Order: sequence, then C-alpha cells, then structure tokens
Amino acid sequence: MSLRWVLRNLSSNARFLSKSFSSSSLCGSNISTTSPLEMYLRPLSIGSKVLGCSEISSWDSQVRGISHQIHHERNSAIEEELDPFSLVADELSIVANRLRAMVVAEVPKLASAAEYFFKMGVEGKRFRPTVLLLMASAFNIDLPKLAPDGVSDSSPSELRTRQQCIAEITEMIHVASLLHDDVLDDAETRRGIGSLNYVMGNKLAVLAGDFLLSRACVALASLKNTEVVSLLAKVVEHLVTGETMQMTTTSDERCSMEYYMQKTFYKTASLISNSCKAIAILTGQTSEVSMMAYEYGRNLGLAFQLIDDVLDFTGTSASLGKGSLSDIRHGIITAPLLFAMEEFPQLRTVVDRGFDNPEDIDLALDYLGKSRGIQRARELATEHAKVAAAAIDSLPDSDDEDVLRSRRALVDLTQRVITRTK
Repeated sequence: MSLRWVLRNLSSNARFLSKSFSSSSLCGSNISTTSPLEMYLRPLSIGSKVLGCSEISSWDSQVRGISHQIHHERNSAIEEELDPFSLVADELSIVANRLRAMVVAEVPKLASAAEYFFKMGVEGKRFRPTVLLLMASAFNIDLPKLAPDGVSDSSPSELRTRQQCIAEITEMIHVASLLHDDVLDDAETRRGIGSLNYVMGNKLAVLAGDFLLSRACVALASLKNTEVVSLLAKVVEHLVTGETMQMTTTSDERCSMEYYMQKTFYKTASLISNSCKAIAILTGQTSEVSMMAYEYGRNLGLAFQLIDDVLDFTGTSASLGKGSLSDIRHGIITAPLLFAMEEFPQLRTVVDRGFDNPEDIDLALDYLGKSRGIQRARELATEHAKVAAAAIDSLPDSDDEDVLRSRRALVDLTQRVITRTK
C-alpha cells in the first residue's frame, strides 16, 4: 500500500476542514485557492576550537555501547503501555549533556545567555529530540547496499551518534527561534521562568539566538551530508518566513485559514518534518520512505500547533509556562477564532478593529464560547494526528521488537499531542 494512497484517504477530512474557508470566501480573501499544505552548559573546547557533534562524541565515553540502545524489556509484550519519553530517557540525557557542551562562548555573558534554556530543570519537555530518537529506532532495519554519503559503511554506534546530532541541531534551532520569538512578542515568561529577553534584555536575547544558530551550523557541517544540510538550512528560512508572515498580514490574510496553516507549517511543522526526513536520509532510506518520515513530522507539527492554539484559550499561565491569551492580545488570529468566525461572521468586525481595547477581547471570547471553534480546532488537530500515525504504519515491515516498540511510541505521541493540557 503506497503512502500516497493512505495519506490521501486519511487526510481528506483535514483538507476539507482547512479549505472550507477559501471556498466560502469568509473574509473576501483573494489568496490563491491552491492549498499551501500541498506545497512543500558548560562549554567544552580544545584550545580555541569549538567541537561539533562528531568530535564531542569521540571523548564522550557514555556514548560508547549505549548510544544506539533504548532501554527496554525484551520479554515484555509489544502491546504494553509505552511512555515514549522514558523509552529514550538515557539517550536524552546524553543529548542534553552534549548540547550544554556545544554551547561555548568566549564572552561569559553570551555563554550564560546561550545556556539559559539548556540548564538542568528548564530544558523543557524535549519533545523534538524524543521524536527524532524514536524515529531513528523506527529505522533500525537493514540499510540499502548503495546508501548515500557512505552511510552503509557506518557502524550502528556511528550512525546512531549522527542521528543524535540531528536531535541536537534541531533543539538548538528550536530554542533559537524561541529566543527570537520572545523578543518580537515582548514575552515575560517562558517555560515557567522569566524569558531571556525579560531577564537579560532584547539585545542579548537576539545575539544568543544567533549564536545558537551558528552552533547548529557547525554541528550540521560536521555531518558532511549535503542533502541534510540543505533540508535544515531550509528550516531556518521557513522560520523567518513564517514569523514575517505573522508580522505583516493584511486584514484578509489574518482571517484566512489557508494563510494560517501555511504560516503554521513554516513556524512549527517545518522543523520537525525536515528533521525526521534527515533521520531517514542518514540511514540511507529510499526517497519514498524518507517522505513517510517527513509526513509524520509535518502532520505531528501541525497537530501540535493547533492544540497549542486551543490551549492559549483554555489553559492557564501556570500550566502553559507562559501567559494565556497571548495570541489574541497580540492580535494574532488562530484556528479557534477562525472557526468561530465562520459561525459568527460579525466577529470579523471585531477582528478588524484589533484587540487594543480589552472589551473587544471579551467580545471575541464571548463569540468563541458560543461557537464550536475550540472543538473544530481539536478535530482538525485529530485529523492531522491520524495522518501522522498512518505514515508510521506505512513504514517498511519489520519483525524487530525494538523497531515495533519505537513505532508504537511514535503513534502514541500523536495521541499525547492532541490530548495534552499544557
């Protein structure tokens, strides 16, 4: 069964929900009806040399013998209840330690800023590294004989270290984007503590984000795989494009579901989708299998952001680790309000006024409460989660218990994403 067939059948509802806006001309938008969803620590150094992923791994004795293992019980049934995060807990610790080691700076203030969200206790959920390590285990199958860039000649431990490096690069890019976003949004909290821009100022926060991106580039170059370099370089472009789309929207674009989903892909889903694809490429998978990994990450990322947008209305500041209602306070229109606007067209007038007046925020929330906006946003997230799970189910057959367990954990993550409360 081809992935294209599975995705086409399972994603039909998601496409209908996201395209219904362009067909109903809700906002009078002139945007093309072509769906954009179809487009697509303490530092360690030797002298003055900064170490990349592969070099750090040479001195990290912890990696030897365990970097390609995910602690598991051999005798337990595949159907057992899985905790995806526990499954890769040991590797996550290795990745976290190397991340702290890679963030090296000669200027102490910059080092402190760059380390800010890599310190013990504030690393966040480490969701993206978890996905990528599980994806690596899901491909623990015989490599093609003619793998690109000599991957087929790599030993399992060497390959696993390269895959771990993708997880590290992805996390650095992600944290850099958070630092930049917080400056643009004038955020005061992040992950339950003061945001870096709030604590150290905007200038240092911007420089720290730039610094992390430069370290990600050094690590990326160490992989010596031009296709992977191109993929993750595109991600950075997408992050900038998505943020610019959010900052420069016209009135019609702000009310367009199609525009919202394209922006969401650029800002959130591009990173995880292309990183998942990079994991597959490093194992020498075919282009079709690599696209399955990409589709998993893409749809998981879209589902994640849709639920994030729901929680911005339903969560609390304590549970989210940041202020609730932050999007609407900044005039950002997300899926719940877009769906509410379909039921109550008069909400468009409120949206067009902006939300400088607190009474307009209350009025918009009143319309949202009377609508099915929250429910429909959850339903769309669920459709994307189903497509992500279908992509995993479409991977090449394997009888390996570890592979099957990792794939089950990836499917389990799709459900955790749409049922989370923070």
